[in-house]
Amino acid sequence: MSKLFVVGIGPGDYENMTIGADQALRNSDLIVGYTVYVDLVKERYGDKDFLTTPMTREAERCRMALEKAREGRKVAMICSGDSGIYGMAALLYELRGEEKEPEIQVIPGITAACSGGALLGAPLTHDFAILSLSDRLTGWEIIEKRLRHAAQADLSMVIYNPVSKGRPDYLKRACDILLEDLPEDRICGICRNVGRDGEEKRLLTLGELREAEADMFCTVFIGNSMTREIGGFMVTPRGYRHD
Repeated sequence: MSKLFVVGIGPGDYENMTIGADQALRNSDLIVGYTVYVDLVKERYGDKDFLTTPMTREAERCRMALEKAREGRKVAMICSGDSGIYGMAALLYELRGEEKEPEIQVIPGITAACSGGALLGAPLTHDFAILSLSDRLTGWEIIEKRLRHAAQADLSMVIYNPVSKGRPDYLKRACDILLEDLPEDRICGICRNVGRDGEEKRLLTLGELREAEADMFCTVFIGNSMTREIGGFMVTPRGYRHD
C-alpha cells in the first residue's frame, strides 16, 4: 500500500526535529511543502526531490502529494511545528475522503507553543488555549468570541499568526478585546524565529503588547492571573507544593 507521511518538522532547526520526522524524511524520495518550509530542510535532505507551492495554495499542495503517493512515490508532506496543529494533516484526510489509498501517517512535531514557551521559560504549565488571528479561514467574529472566552476563563493563551501585511492591526485589535477583561499589566511574551537565525524573545505587559511590533514569524504568549516574571522568564505556576 502506498504511504504518505505528514511530517511536523518543528520550529525549523534540526535539533528540535523529532527522530520520527527525520526518519520519515530520510525514507521518502519526494518532499512536498510550502516554499519557506522546504527551504528549511532542503540542505539536509538534498538527495530528495522537492515540490513546493506558495502560501494560500494548501489544497493544491495536498492534491499533488496525494497524486504522487498514488503513483508510487514515497512522499512526505512537511509542515512547520506539528502537522496536526494548523497543519496539513486534516486537509489531506478530507481530500482523500473514504478512500484507502494512499495510507496517511501523521508524524508529530514540536509546535510553536512548545518551542516558543521553552524559550520564554514556562508560560504554559497550567491550562491554556491556542488561537490563530488569521481570518482567511475563520471569520473574525469567531476569533473575537474565542479570545473573549479564553480571557474570561483565565486561560493562558498562545496566539499564532498575530500580524501579516494584510492584517497589520489584528494583534492590536486582539489586545483591545482582551483588555476588556484582563489588566494592562498582565505578563505577556513574544518569540520570533524560534529555532532559526535571528531568534528573539521579549517579555512585556499586555498594555505594551498592544503597541508592539510583530509579524508572521512571531508567536505571542499571554499569561493567566498566576503568571509572573521570575529572573527574566515568563512562568505560570501550576500550584505544586514546595514547602
